Amino acid sequence: MSTPFYVSPEQLMKDRADFARKGIARGRSVVAVQYADGVLFVSENPSQALHKVSEIYDRIAFAAVGRYNEFENLRIAGVRLADMRGYSYDRRDVTGRGLANAYAQTLGTIFSSGGEKPYEVEIFVAEVGDSAEGDQLFRLTYDGQVADEHGFAVMGGQVEQVATALESTFTERAPLADALAGAVSALGQGEAGQRIIPTRDLEVAVLDRTRTQTRKFVRLTPARLDALLGERGPATPGERTSGDGRREGGGSSVPLVDDPADPTDQVSGSVAPLEDPTSGEPPIAPPT
Repeated sequence: MSTPFYVSPEQLMKDRADFARKGIARGRSVVAVQYADGVLFVSENPSQALHKVSEIYDRIAFAAVGRYNEFENLRIAGVRLADMRGYSYDRRDVTGRGLANAYAQTLGTIFSSGGEKPYEVEIFVAEVGDSAEGDQLFRLTYDGQVADEHGFAVMGGQVEQVATALESTFTERAPLADALAGAVSALGQGEAGQRIIPTRDLEVAVLDRTRTQTRKFVRLTPARLDALLGERGPATPGERTSGDGRREGGGSSVPLVDDPADPTDQVSGSVAPLEDPTSGEPPIAPPT
Protein backbone atom coordinates (compact mmCIF):
# COMPACT_ATOMS: atom_id res chain seq x y z
CA MET A 1 0.00 0.00 0.00
CA SER A 2 1.45 3.36 -1.03
CA THR A 3 1.99 6.11 1.53
CA PRO A 4 -0.43 9.04 1.08
CA PHE A 5 1.18 12.22 -0.21
CA TYR A 6 1.60 14.71 2.64
CA VAL A 7 2.17 18.47 2.61
CA SER A 8 2.49 20.39 5.87
CA PRO A 9 -0.16 23.06 6.52
CA GLU A 10 2.55 25.75 6.63
CA GLN A 11 3.88 24.78 3.20
CA LEU A 12 0.39 24.52 1.74
CA MET A 13 -0.55 28.03 2.90
CA LYS A 14 2.78 29.42 1.67
CA ASP A 15 2.29 27.90 -1.79
CA ARG A 16 -1.27 29.24 -2.03
CA ALA A 17 -0.12 32.72 -0.93
CA ASP A 18 2.73 32.74 -3.48
CA PHE A 19 0.32 31.68 -6.21
CA ALA A 20 -2.11 34.50 -5.40
CA ARG A 21 0.61 37.16 -5.06
CA LYS A 22 2.11 36.30 -8.46
CA GLY A 23 -1.27 36.58 -10.15
CA ILE A 24 -1.99 39.95 -8.53
CA ALA A 25 1.47 41.36 -9.38
CA ARG A 26 0.89 40.73 -13.09
CA GLY A 27 -1.86 43.37 -13.19
CA ARG A 28 -1.60 47.15 -13.12
CA SER A 29 -1.69 49.17 -9.92
CA VAL A 30 -4.73 50.91 -8.45
CA VAL A 31 -4.20 53.98 -6.25
CA ALA A 32 -6.67 55.26 -3.66
CA VAL A 33 -6.07 58.74 -2.21
CA GLN A 34 -8.05 60.65 0.40
CA TYR A 35 -8.39 64.26 -0.72
CA ALA A 36 -10.22 67.32 0.63
CA ASP A 37 -13.70 66.37 -0.61
CA GLY A 38 -13.60 62.58 -0.48
CA VAL A 39 -11.71 59.60 -1.86
CA LEU A 40 -10.01 59.41 -5.28
CA PHE A 41 -9.33 56.21 -7.26
CA VAL A 42 -6.88 56.15 -10.17
CA SER A 43 -5.80 53.21 -12.31
CA GLU A 44 -4.16 52.63 -15.66
CA ASN A 45 -6.85 50.77 -17.59
CA PRO A 46 -7.16 51.01 -21.41
CA SER A 47 -10.48 49.14 -21.56
CA GLN A 48 -13.63 51.22 -21.90
CA ALA A 49 -15.87 48.43 -20.60
CA LEU A 50 -14.03 46.37 -17.97
CA HIS A 51 -13.83 48.65 -14.95
CA LYS A 52 -11.55 48.21 -11.96
CA VAL A 53 -13.38 50.88 -9.95
CA SER A 54 -17.14 50.74 -9.40
CA GLU A 55 -19.96 51.94 -7.19
CA ILE A 56 -21.38 49.61 -4.55
CA TYR A 57 -23.92 51.84 -2.80
CA ASP A 58 -24.74 55.48 -2.05
CA ARG A 59 -21.47 56.41 -0.33
CA ILE A 60 -19.42 53.27 -0.96
CA ALA A 61 -17.03 52.39 -3.79
CA PHE A 62 -15.15 49.24 -4.75
CA ALA A 63 -11.79 48.91 -6.52
CA ALA A 64 -9.86 45.76 -7.30
CA VAL A 65 -6.84 44.27 -9.06
CA GLY A 66 -6.23 40.73 -10.20
CA ARG A 67 -8.45 38.36 -12.16
CA TYR A 68 -11.40 40.25 -13.58
CA ASN A 69 -13.90 37.39 -13.37
CA GLU A 70 -13.09 36.82 -9.70
CA PHE A 71 -13.31 40.40 -8.47
CA GLU A 72 -16.38 41.03 -10.63
CA ASN A 73 -18.14 38.18 -8.80
CA LEU A 74 -17.18 39.81 -5.51
CA ARG A 75 -18.44 43.20 -6.69
CA ILE A 76 -21.82 41.79 -7.71
CA ALA A 77 -22.14 39.98 -4.39
CA GLY A 78 -21.37 43.24 -2.57
CA VAL A 79 -24.02 45.14 -4.53
CA ARG A 80 -26.62 42.49 -3.73
CA LEU A 81 -25.71 42.48 -0.04
CA ALA A 82 -25.87 46.29 0.14
CA ASP A 83 -29.22 46.43 -1.68
CA MET A 84 -30.71 43.78 0.60
CA ARG A 85 -29.51 45.46 3.78
CA GLY A 86 -30.57 48.93 2.66
CA TYR A 87 -34.00 47.71 1.56
CA SER A 88 -34.61 45.64 4.72
CA TYR A 89 -33.41 48.24 7.23
CA ASP A 90 -32.22 51.71 6.24
CA ARG A 91 -29.83 53.07 3.64
CA ARG A 92 -27.54 54.37 6.42
CA ASP A 93 -27.20 50.81 7.74
CA VAL A 94 -25.11 49.92 4.68
CA THR A 95 -21.51 50.71 5.72
CA GLY A 96 -18.08 50.22 4.24
CA ARG A 97 -16.95 48.40 7.37
CA GLY A 98 -19.80 45.91 7.08
CA LEU A 99 -19.02 45.19 3.44
CA ALA A 100 -15.29 44.87 4.19
CA ASN A 101 -16.04 42.31 6.91
CA ALA A 102 -18.25 40.33 4.53
CA TYR A 103 -15.55 40.33 1.85
CA ALA A 104 -12.91 39.32 4.41
CA GLN A 105 -14.94 36.29 5.49
CA THR A 106 -15.48 35.22 1.89
CA LEU A 107 -11.84 35.61 0.86
CA GLY A 108 -10.57 33.95 4.05
CA THR A 109 -12.83 30.94 3.56
CA ILE A 110 -11.77 30.51 -0.07
CA PHE A 111 -8.07 30.87 0.79
CA SER A 112 -8.11 28.33 3.62
CA SER A 113 -10.18 25.80 1.67
CA GLY A 114 -8.14 23.02 0.12
CA GLY A 115 -10.76 22.24 -2.51
CA GLU A 116 -10.32 25.30 -4.74
CA LYS A 117 -7.60 27.73 -5.73
CA PRO A 118 -7.35 31.04 -3.84
CA TYR A 119 -8.74 34.17 -5.45
CA GLU A 120 -6.04 36.21 -7.20
CA VAL A 121 -7.49 39.55 -6.12
CA GLU A 122 -6.94 42.49 -3.80
CA ILE A 123 -9.75 44.91 -3.00
CA PHE A 124 -10.35 48.46 -1.79
CA VAL A 125 -13.66 49.25 -0.08
CA ALA A 126 -14.07 52.97 0.59
CA GLU A 127 -16.84 54.97 2.26
CA VAL A 128 -17.06 58.75 2.22
CA GLY A 129 -18.30 60.49 5.36
CA ASP A 130 -19.93 63.84 6.01
CA SER A 131 -16.45 65.18 6.84
CA ALA A 132 -12.88 64.10 6.15
CA GLU A 133 -12.69 62.48 9.59
CA GLY A 134 -15.55 60.17 8.61
CA ASP A 135 -13.88 58.80 5.45
CA GLN A 136 -12.91 55.13 5.58
CA LEU A 137 -10.63 53.12 3.30
CA PHE A 138 -10.18 49.37 3.73
CA ARG A 139 -7.74 47.15 1.88
CA LEU A 140 -8.47 43.43 1.66
CA THR A 141 -5.92 40.87 0.53
CA TYR A 142 -6.38 37.49 -1.14
CA ASP A 143 -6.34 35.65 2.23
CA GLY A 144 -9.03 37.76 3.90
CA GLN A 145 -6.83 40.13 5.89
CA VAL A 146 -8.26 43.64 6.37
CA ALA A 147 -6.21 46.81 6.77
CA ASP A 148 -7.64 50.22 7.63
CA GLU A 149 -5.67 52.59 5.39
CA HIS A 150 -5.15 56.31 5.96
CA GLY A 151 -4.10 58.97 3.46
CA PHE A 152 -3.37 56.78 0.47
CA ALA A 153 -2.90 53.13 -0.49
CA VAL A 154 -1.64 51.17 -3.49
CA MET A 155 -2.32 47.60 -4.59
CA GLY A 156 -1.34 45.44 -7.56
CA GLY A 157 1.49 45.82 -10.07
CA GLN A 158 4.67 47.54 -8.89
CA VAL A 159 3.35 48.42 -5.45
CA GLU A 160 6.62 49.54 -3.85
CA GLN A 161 7.66 51.90 -6.65
CA VAL A 162 4.23 53.48 -6.94
CA ALA A 163 3.82 53.83 -3.16
CA THR A 164 7.26 55.41 -2.78
CA ALA A 165 6.56 57.93 -5.54
CA LEU A 166 3.13 58.77 -4.14
CA GLU A 167 4.45 59.21 -0.61
CA SER A 168 6.85 61.92 -1.79
CA THR A 169 4.01 64.02 -3.25
CA PHE A 170 1.09 63.22 -0.95
CA THR A 171 -0.47 66.06 1.05
CA GLU A 172 -3.27 65.69 3.58
CA ARG A 173 -6.62 67.05 2.35
CA ALA A 174 -5.20 68.29 -0.93
CA PRO A 175 -7.56 69.62 -3.62
CA LEU A 176 -8.69 67.15 -6.26
CA ALA A 177 -6.37 68.45 -9.00
CA ASP A 178 -3.27 68.07 -6.81
CA ALA A 179 -4.25 64.62 -5.54
CA LEU A 180 -4.97 63.47 -9.09
CA ALA A 181 -1.68 64.81 -10.43
CA GLY A 182 0.29 63.04 -7.70
CA ALA A 183 -1.53 59.73 -8.21
CA VAL A 184 -1.10 59.75 -11.99
CA SER A 185 2.57 60.69 -11.71
CA ALA A 186 3.14 57.82 -9.27
CA LEU A 187 1.45 55.34 -11.61
CA GLY A 188 3.87 56.43 -14.34
CA GLN A 189 6.89 55.37 -12.29
CA GLY A 190 8.72 52.30 -13.60
CA GLU A 191 12.08 50.65 -13.91
CA ALA A 192 12.70 52.57 -17.14
CA GLY A 193 11.95 55.87 -15.40
CA GLN A 194 8.99 58.25 -15.49
CA ARG A 195 6.46 57.89 -18.31
CA ILE A 196 3.36 59.90 -19.15
CA ILE A 197 0.25 57.76 -19.31
CA PRO A 198 -2.20 58.78 -22.06
CA THR A 199 -5.48 60.15 -20.79
CA ARG A 200 -7.43 57.48 -22.65
CA ASP A 201 -5.58 54.82 -20.64
CA LEU A 202 -6.66 56.13 -17.24
CA GLU A 203 -9.68 55.15 -15.19
CA VAL A 204 -10.50 57.77 -12.55
CA ALA A 205 -13.42 57.93 -10.14
CA VAL A 206 -14.19 59.71 -6.88
CA LEU A 207 -16.46 59.51 -3.89
CA ASP A 208 -17.34 63.20 -3.60
CA ARG A 209 -19.06 64.30 -0.39
CA THR A 210 -20.00 67.67 -1.92
CA ARG A 211 -22.47 66.15 -4.38
CA THR A 212 -26.08 67.08 -3.65
CA GLN A 213 -27.34 63.67 -4.75
CA THR A 214 -27.55 60.72 -2.39
CA ARG A 215 -25.09 58.85 -4.58
CA LYS A 216 -21.58 60.21 -4.10
CA PHE A 217 -19.77 58.14 -6.74
CA VAL A 218 -18.65 59.94 -9.90
CA ARG A 219 -16.63 58.52 -12.78
CA LEU A 220 -14.52 61.35 -14.22
CA THR A 221 -14.78 61.81 -17.97
CA PRO A 222 -11.83 62.68 -20.24
CA ALA A 223 -13.09 66.26 -20.69
CA ARG A 224 -13.10 66.86 -16.92
CA LEU A 225 -9.71 65.20 -16.52
CA ASP A 226 -8.25 67.47 -19.21
CA ALA A 227 -9.44 70.49 -17.25
CA LEU A 228 -8.13 69.16 -13.95
CA LEU A 229 -4.73 68.01 -15.18
CA GLY A 230 -3.78 70.51 -17.84
CA GLU A 231 -0.74 70.07 -20.08
CA ARG A 232 1.57 67.17 -19.29
CA GLY A 233 3.75 66.91 -22.37
CA PRO A 234 3.63 64.18 -25.03
CA ALA A 235 1.98 60.99 -23.85
CA THR A 236 3.96 57.80 -23.64
CA PRO A 237 1.84 54.92 -24.98
CA GLY A 238 1.64 52.05 -22.54
CA GLU A 239 1.07 48.33 -22.99
CA ARG A 240 -2.55 47.37 -23.54
CA THR A 241 -4.19 44.98 -21.11
CA SER A 242 -7.70 44.56 -19.72
CA GLY A 243 -9.17 47.69 -18.09
CA ASP A 244 -10.44 51.22 -18.77
CA GLY A 245 -8.83 54.52 -19.78
CA ARG A 246 -8.68 58.27 -18.88
CA ARG A 247 -6.17 61.15 -17.77
CA GLU A 248 -3.55 62.73 -15.44
CA GLY A 249 -1.54 65.93 -15.07
CA GLY A 250 -0.71 69.29 -13.69
CA GLY A 251 -3.19 71.08 -11.53
CA SER A 252 -5.90 73.53 -12.56
CA SER A 253 -8.46 73.95 -9.81
CA VAL A 254 -11.73 72.95 -11.46
CA PRO A 255 -14.64 72.37 -9.07
CA LEU A 256 -16.21 68.91 -9.22
CA VAL A 257 -19.84 69.94 -9.48
CA ASP A 258 -22.83 68.45 -11.25
CA ASP A 259 -23.96 70.52 -14.21
CA PRO A 260 -27.13 69.18 -15.90
CA ALA A 261 -26.30 71.21 -19.01
CA ASP A 262 -22.85 69.65 -19.36
CA PRO A 263 -23.01 66.51 -21.52
CA THR A 264 -19.71 65.31 -20.01
CA ASP A 265 -21.11 65.43 -16.47
CA GLN A 266 -21.98 61.78 -16.11
CA VAL A 267 -21.97 59.34 -13.26
CA SER A 268 -20.62 56.42 -15.26
CA GLY A 269 -18.61 57.10 -18.41
CA SER A 270 -20.96 57.48 -21.38
CA VAL A 271 -23.95 56.16 -19.43
CA ALA A 272 -26.43 58.78 -18.25
CA PRO A 273 -26.99 59.26 -14.49
CA LEU A 274 -29.61 57.01 -12.93
CA GLU A 275 -30.94 59.62 -10.49
CA ASP A 276 -34.51 60.84 -10.82
CA PRO A 277 -34.20 64.23 -12.63
CA THR A 278 -36.72 65.83 -10.26
CA SER A 279 -35.79 64.50 -6.82
CA GLY A 280 -32.15 63.60 -7.49
CA GLU A 281 -32.69 60.28 -5.72
CA PRO A 282 -31.41 56.96 -7.11
CA PRO A 283 -33.79 54.06 -7.66
CA ILE A 284 -34.12 51.62 -4.76
CA ALA A 285 -33.59 48.05 -5.86
CA PRO A 286 -35.81 45.36 -4.34
CA PRO A 287 -34.11 42.38 -2.71
CA THR A 288 -33.08 39.56 -5.02
